[in-house]
Amino acid sequence: MRKISIKIQTAVWLFCLLFVAHLGADAQLHVNNSLSKEEQKLEAAMRKLVMATAMTTQFYVDTVDCDKLVEDAINGMLNKLDPHSAYSNPKDTKAFTEPLNGSFEGIGVQFNMLEDTLLIIQPVSKGPSERVGILAGDRIITVNDTSIAGVKMSREAIMARLRGPKGTVVKLGIKRPGIKDLVFFKVTRDKIPVTTLDAAFMVTPKIGLVRFSSFGATTHDEVVGAVKKLKEQGMESLIIDLQQNGGGYLNAAADIASEFLPKNDLIVYTKGRAVPNQEFRSTGNNLFSGKIVCLVDEYSASAAEILSGSIQDQDRGVIVGRRTYGKGLVQRPIELADGSMIRLTIAHYYTPSGRCVQKPYEMGDKEAYAKDVLNRLNNGELTNVDSMKAHIPDSLKFKTLREGRTVYGGGGIMPDYFIPLDTMQYTKFYREMSAKSAIINTNLRYLDKNRKKLAKQYATFQQFDAAYDVPDDLVETLFKNAEKEKVTPKDEAERQETIPQAKRMLKALIARDLWDMSEYFQVIYKDNEMVKKAVELLSVER
Repeated sequence: MRKISIKIQTAVWLFCLLFVAHLGADAQLHVNNSLSKEEQKLEAAMRKLVMATAMTTQFYVDTVDCDKLVEDAINGMLNKLDPHSAYSNPKDTKAFTEPLNGSFEGIGVQFNMLEDTLLIIQPVSKGPSERVGILAGDRIITVNDTSIAGVKMSREAIMARLRGPKGTVVKLGIKRPGIKDLVFFKVTRDKIPVTTLDAAFMVTPKIGLVRFSSFGATTHDEVVGAVKKLKEQGMESLIIDLQQNGGGYLNAAADIASEFLPKNDLIVYTKGRAVPNQEFRSTGNNLFSGKIVCLVDEYSASAAEILSGSIQDQDRGVIVGRRTYGKGLVQRPIELADGSMIRLTIAHYYTPSGRCVQKPYEMGDKEAYAKDVLNRLNNGELTNVDSMKAHIPDSLKFKTLREGRTVYGGGGIMPDYFIPLDTMQYTKFYREMSAKSAIINTNLRYLDKNRKKLAKQYATFQQFDAAYDVPDDLVETLFKNAEKEKVTPKDEAERQETIPQAKRMLKALIARDLWDMSEYFQVIYKDNEMVKKAVELLSVER
């Protein structure tokens, strides 16, 4: 009887649906007469989509997943549009928005996987793990009495067990060096701040550098705090490092630009078909009035292009590097009831001089769009300044607003000073070791054994930076570990060339794990050509 009842209910439901779809149009003619032709087309298309979904779900020969059908339909629509309109399911939406929202809920540790065991690099300062006594170098063996070590569990699965709502308690079984048995801790999960500021340090006694990886909810406050501290250390000129910064929130870019531009300066404006045009202007906060250089590369995108474009167009500073990515489309997030999201393009970004930031694209051809950076490399743009500016028509030449300098449109922000991509910076041997994780795993093992000794020997990063040399036997260990992964140099010359490259990275990784990312970049940037050029420009009196 129950099966019959369900069938009857289904039949009634389908009848009602068919009645609305087929007869409803006649019943609503008086309504349709008041709609425009475009609105009538939209209404008919929506009925068609609902009908197709319902009929497929009910009558297809095999059982189908209704949710997946709808998701595929949404993706099908968006894939025919520009490259940046996209749909994300609830899980992907959370992963996408969490780094930009400024916090997540969890136990508060930085970790890495050493073979198949979670090794804590640093507990978050004043976070829930540090509060109960968890230390750098500890290994998490169990979570709520379930083993996560030696079971080939994915990083995502481990993170899912460690994260959870604020206020919930998780029991961790910790293996600590020097202690035979597991030590157990009960950690109360809390909100963990997500910082976007990678580095802030003095490059020279008068030149400071700030680097941030994205534009999130807290980026403005982080940058303001960092700049203030650098000013206290004597900073007179500033390097804003936007290399590989993929963007983020428009308002964050506008707020940061306002700290450096005079009041009422135009930062960016948007134009769309169905939304009002918008202008973003500086509030003139006057955080820093010294000279500025922005560093950009082919992966600097969106909000990074807004900030660097406004600095350039308003003649507030100069740009060093390579043409940026060219992501100048404005997405509106449309949150759906199940936690999924559509990010729909609604407008274009324009710099103060009138340049459209977006690079050209073909509607629906996301594959070609994704290969753009590779095409730039192949056609020589990333390695040759003449290739970068070749064949730019007069229609894509613009003037800066104060000094009347020529700047270039056509997508992305063109630098004032070009720094070619050094394709020979690392040997093939080094790149293969890196790809096989040989370098980072060698570093983790070394630091695991020598953390206490190094921390005692070098009380400050300045002492470490000045006096520490990567031991030759550590490099030999690295090469032996690489050989186990079937990675070897082609000859002795490549081996010798790789040694200083490996030493620089190992020292940077050790600095990162003993202190933080800011110290990592202080080591890595000693030979960075963009930073060198920025220092050269900022050191010239003008």
